[in-house]
Amino acid sequence: MNQMLPSFRLDGQVAIVTGASRGIGKGLALGLAAAGATVAVTARSGAEASLVADAISTAGGTATAHELDVTTLASIDRAVAEVLDAHGQLDVLVANAGIGSNLPALEVTEAHWDEMIDVNLKGAFFTAQACARAMIAAGRGRVIAISSQAGVVGIRDHVAYSSSKGGVNQMVRVLGLEWGPLGVTVNAVAPTFIYTPGTAERLDDPAYLATVVDRIPVGHVGQIKDVSGAVVYLASEAGEMVNGSILHVDGGWTAQ
Repeated sequence: MNQMLPSFRLDGQVAIVTGASRGIGKGLALGLAAAGATVAVTARSGAEASLVADAISTAGGTATAHELDVTTLASIDRAVAEVLDAHGQLDVLVANAGIGSNLPALEVTEAHWDEMIDVNLKGAFFTAQACARAMIAAGRGRVIAISSQAGVVGIRDHVAYSSSKGGVNQMVRVLGLEWGPLGVTVNAVAPTFIYTPGTAERLDDPAYLATVVDRIPVGHVGQIKDVSGAVVYLASEAGEMVNGSILHVDGGWTAQ
């Protein structure tokens, strides 16, 4: 009977999460730790990463903190090397670090566009590349990128953000083709609007919330736990056959 229900546990695995100091990234780090993973918490601020790592340790989990700026390849390589030195292995990458956008297309500047692509797409790729080298050498690994429904459907005032997340989706498909045969699956989780401290200002506005919920068939915005559940699934034995896919956690928004 046990063969009919694969495990969702991550005991014995080491997972690195980028952008894990707050919001969804923090929730993902906590969720992975609750599933049994040793978590390498990374953020641009090592001090902020340490706060999350300490919270995991206080809750009975295992975590280390590392400074990582996804826009700097030297920072990526250094952090990955630190994780391997600290834990001796690297099984899961959650490429979560990202920035948002809410700007009409005619107001987008070159600097705005470049920052969005550098963090959301370029940063995700080179972090995946650095982690995949270690995973491929070990013959197994999971790369999970945090994308967005905005990478699948158009959303007004999000042209740079949508372009970056659409790029993430295509990146995941290609990497899944290249790395899947080498033992490393590559997927993305694409959430709808998730209630976080960062989105609270907009989602606490009843009028704005109503326009969002009107597009979500289940009738409410998402919670961080909805994203962490999807990530744990893809990282676990249960997600073994999922590769090159975009898992929509959007309450049905993109089904319309």
